[in-house]
Amino acid sequence: MKLSILFLLRRNSINAKGICPIECRITLDKQRKPFATGLFINPDNWNASKQKAHPPNIDNTQINTQLSLIKQEINQAFLLLQIQNKDFDVDDIYRQYKGENIKQDQTIMKMFSLHIAKQEKLIGISITAVSVAKFHQTRNHVKTFVKHKFNKSDFLLREMTMAFITEFEYYLKAEKKFKQNTIHKTLQRFKQIVKQAVGLDFLEKDPFLLHRNKKPTKQVIFLSTEELAALEHYNFASKRLQQVADLFIFCCYTGLAYKEMANFEKTDVFTGFDGRKWISVFRIKTQKIYEIPLLHKAEMILGKYDSGENALPKISNQRFNSFLKEIGAIVGIEKTLTHHLARKTFASTILLYNDVPMEVVSELLGHSEMQTTQNHYAKVVNRKVSEQMQKVQSVLNDRKFSKG
Repeated sequence: MKLSILFLLRRNSINAKGICPIECRITLDKQRKPFATGLFINPDNWNASKQKAHPPNIDNTQINTQLSLIKQEINQAFLLLQIQNKDFDVDDIYRQYKGENIKQDQTIMKMFSLHIAKQEKLIGISITAVSVAKFHQTRNHVKTFVKHKFNKSDFLLREMTMAFITEFEYYLKAEKKFKQNTIHKTLQRFKQIVKQAVGLDFLEKDPFLLHRNKKPTKQVIFLSTEELAALEHYNFASKRLQQVADLFIFCCYTGLAYKEMANFEKTDVFTGFDGRKWISVFRIKTQKIYEIPLLHKAEMILGKYDSGENALPKISNQRFNSFLKEIGAIVGIEKTLTHHLARKTFASTILLYNDVPMEVVSELLGHSEMQTTQNHYAKVVNRKVSEQMQKVQSVLNDRKFSKG
């Protein structure tokens, strides 16, 4: 930031005594702030290049002393604002010089900090640490964008327009190379922060008002009945690979997410009202109890590892997914295996393909709205419709031939 302090004569305001006012002009990065110094001088006694009154006499010396003091105090105000490490403009320098309160404009980073601080106090109550971490990520993305685009560490909310959002979206796509789903989620979280700023009157108008956050159409990938069977029947030479394969299959028949699988204990299995074995775990993401009957294949895997201290072998998520890629290559499954694929397989191949109603699937997956389940698994449902219609057609054909 470049500061310039210049003293000028208001020659068009010469009074009857032949003297005119001296004006001070502060310039910061091409932004100007002129103000009256309260000093007057005969234009003939002013040296513009030296910014001084001349020749030396009592009046001129006093003027020069006052001008020097003004310049010194402006420089001090500028340095003080720099030390505070806050965004400021030329008006703020003038206010600081005059001893006035600096306007407390809210910034984007402050809004993120305010939101995150509140959310962190709710961890374990109504929100998870993972969700809060996502807002930390979004704040970092916005911060790097502001630095990239404006060469600033922060940005005033009052200066944010829809153009800021569209440029940020382009930055995520062109510079960060993010996929559409990541961009959608990032903008979604950023929008929450901006709406909060509007609600607190830190921002007069919502710049997101006319912005359309394009939601990607996600293709649900899961193992087919044949692929799951191939994985179940394969015997791995490596003990660790076999354990990971067993854990993956267990989740294909229970729908457990990684954290619930990793924390699974023997006490999570109980006898239900129907006399059958059920599993009951606390789903961290939804903050709800997840209960489901224990299918035979999943029960067999639990029985296989029943002798150990834990109900299931322990392995980190990163190593788990790394081993899964190796397992997929060995078995000949072309899809990229990840733990989350097991949950999708449970919903599709195990439930929907076996005529479990959509509302039951939605409940088991922990979706807040059934529309979410329908949107994700529409193609699965369409395949079932196609299969059922083929059966209907077959029956109709049989009737036609029997009548003939």
